[in-house]
Amino acid sequence: MTTRYTSLALPFCFSAIVLSACSGKTETSTPIANPQGVASAASGGTPTAPAPASLASGSAGGGAPVSITTVKAAKRDLAVTIKATGTVTPLSSVDVKPQVTSVVTAVNFKEGQFVKAGELLFTLDSRTDEANLAKAKAQLAKDEAALADAKRQLARNQELVSKAFISQGAADTSQSNVDGLAATVLADKAAIDATMTALSYNKITAAQAGRVGVINVFVGSAVQANQTTMVTITQLDPIAVAFNLPQGSLNDALAALKGSSTLTTATLPDNGGVFKGALRFIDSVVDPASGTVKMKAVFPNKESKLWPGGYADVTLTSRTIKDAVVIPQASVVQNARGTIVYIVKDGKAVLRPVKILFAQGEEAAVSGIQVDETVVVDGRQNLRPNSAVIERAKPAASPAGTASAPANGLGTVTIRGK
Repeated sequence: MTTRYTSLALPFCFSAIVLSACSGKTETSTPIANPQGVASAASGGTPTAPAPASLASGSAGGGAPVSITTVKAAKRDLAVTIKATGTVTPLSSVDVKPQVTSVVTAVNFKEGQFVKAGELLFTLDSRTDEANLAKAKAQLAKDEAALADAKRQLARNQELVSKAFISQGAADTSQSNVDGLAATVLADKAAIDATMTALSYNKITAAQAGRVGVINVFVGSAVQANQTTMVTITQLDPIAVAFNLPQGSLNDALAALKGSSTLTTATLPDNGGVFKGALRFIDSVVDPASGTVKMKAVFPNKESKLWPGGYADVTLTSRTIKDAVVIPQASVVQNARGTIVYIVKDGKAVLRPVKILFAQGEEAAVSGIQVDETVVVDGRQNLRPNSAVIERAKPAASPAGTASAPANGLGTVTIRGK
């Protein structure tokens, strides 16, 4: 049996020798470095794999340093602003309607034209009123003549009474006649004034300065008194922006309304422009359906860029926090301990409770930290109190039109733009 097993093993050994010779390579054994303090097999100990470098450093320093980015807490005045979306609204918009029923005889302006207060817009058919005025003037002349005659009669009767030719009663009758005709003359003058007023209604003028809209009537159109809207005049300069604010912002808005230097800005979409104005109106009630308060801010609009009906983003500056300590909102952590930030001191992260005084956008005014203290922004989620930290290197600026990317440790691949 032993001889049989030997004969079977010889072909396999011969094949292994031939393959080793054909490969042309000689295997060289590489000694495994024995770290200090690790027992070797030759000394009778059990071979042990070397500990990772990270574990070794962690056991010595309490964990690898956390990579972070930081900023310095700054001290400056921080404006407290309130933002809302508003609608451009004219301060006044007047519908021009006739005060008499008549026919249009002339249109003295063009659509879209800017007009001044008192400028003539429409002329109506005034022939009937002119005839009434002439009639009233004739009646006045007649009554004035009768009054003059009555006065002369009164003078004669008074002379006759003095000579005892007539009774005092006849003189008193003449005096009553004079007084009645004098009143009639006054009534005639009032009638003339009324007729002239009615005649003036045939010339329709602009009640205010502004821009006229679409003309709804033309020459020959019949118009009804106080019913037909002939044209609309809209005031564009100054102009208002109406917006709503939640009830929680009411106190700040009231403080802004009382302030002498309150700044309100309106920003049009699509880079339409930024306009500066002031808050002028706060409604007396809170809308119970929405919990908001209606407000208006007034803006100069000489170039007519703020157009009625358009949308604008309104920013209201209600007050200013003087000498506030400002940090990025991204550095603030909310946890079970409350509102905290991490500051860097002696290479370690130190937990610091803070109180947010005001937060808006990317900034927050806080109390609890000092100016120029180093506050952690990125990497704060990986920190614990007294964690070792290391400042992350800022990326170097790349040349214009290039972008660099690592290529698996084989160098840097540079991609140039066209």
